[in-house]
Amino acid sequence: QVQLVESGGGLVQAGGSLRLSCAASGRTFSPYAMGWFRQAPGKEREFVSAINWSSGYTVYTDSVKGRFTISRDNAKNTVYLQMNILKHEDTAVYFCAAGRGTWDSNLVSLRTFYAYWGQGTQVTVSS
Repeated sequence: QVQLVESGGGLVQAGGSLRLSCAASGRTFSPYAMGWFRQAPGKEREFVSAINWSSGYTVYTDSVKGRFTISRDNAKNTVYLQMNILKHEDTAVYFCAAGRGTWDSNLVSLRTFYAYWGQGTQVTVSS
């Protein structure tokens, strides 16, 4: 069993920055990919970014490219999401997820790729 705990959310003004963290624990934690998703009120949960746990290869949704950066610390079993130039439309609950399927850049944006999810952390961007 894998547990994921997000932190770092909060209230920030538009144009500001936040860094989310997701700490993973479990007896045998060795995912192929870690991802970040977000869900705004009344909307579907959507893909934000993913990282290949071993190679560090990253994927982003178009709306965050150039503003968000995903990274990982393998020794700490932690994945980060640095969010810069935040916009009001970035307001959502952000979830991290761990997947064990073979890395596929076309599949890592799908919720079904991931086996484990955190409880989410709220990010609110005031305009």
